Amino acid sequence: MKIKICLVKILLVILTAGLLPQKSFPQELRFGLFAEPLISWFSSDTDVSMSDGARPGMAFGITIDRYFARNYAFTGGISIINASGRLRYAEEMPVWLKYSQVDLEAGDKITYKIQYLAFPLGLRMKTNWISYTIFSADMGLSPRIIIGGKGSIPSLDIEKESITQELKLLALGFFFTINAEYPLGGRTALTAGLGYENIFTDVTNDHDVQPDDKITQHLIRIRLGMNF
Repeated sequence: MKIKICLVKILLVILTAGLLPQKSFPQELRFGLFAEPLISWFSSDTDVSMSDGARPGMAFGITIDRYFARNYAFTGGISIINASGRLRYAEEMPVWLKYSQVDLEAGDKITYKIQYLAFPLGLRMKTNWISYTIFSADMGLSPRIIIGGKGSIPSLDIEKESITQELKLLALGFFFTINAEYPLGGRTALTAGLGYENIFTDVTNDHDVQPDDKITQHLIRIRLGMNF
């Protein structure tokens, strides 16, 4: 319920900002490139499958900002995200790999490495100049497609085998990012930011003999980039 309320608020903010009357402001387009070191982890709604720590990852992509007022813009783009997470099971659990099925014993751990193609869309709100720096905040939704998945199970000597049968094809998350922009001259600027993202839809498939659980994913991202 809390997630649904948060999503409604995000959508209302974006919609309201787009409908506010503006005084003949030119709708400027700005583009950016970025790379993001990140850490990610799972959470579960059952005691059968439990998160077992955070893992490092990496993302990179492009951004497109369309300003409809001096300090407000719709922000979007496309990115490739390599995120990870580890689960531990409290009971025996079958797992489907690409060419076989394996059985995990109680207490076994499995590490997922997931590659997403993401299409974030949200609202950017920025400040005026503050000591040669502009600060901004981004918030919105991030639909994504899973384009790859590897699994590692140390107890079975399985290392980075395809595990896409255990993953849902589509996912949806919401994000919030705080940025700082330092101009280099003209329209070019260096950017740095810190962001949080919650993929709130179920990441994993539940096959017939597996428990009906919901595995979500969290990411903390450090953004380094350049805007043009």
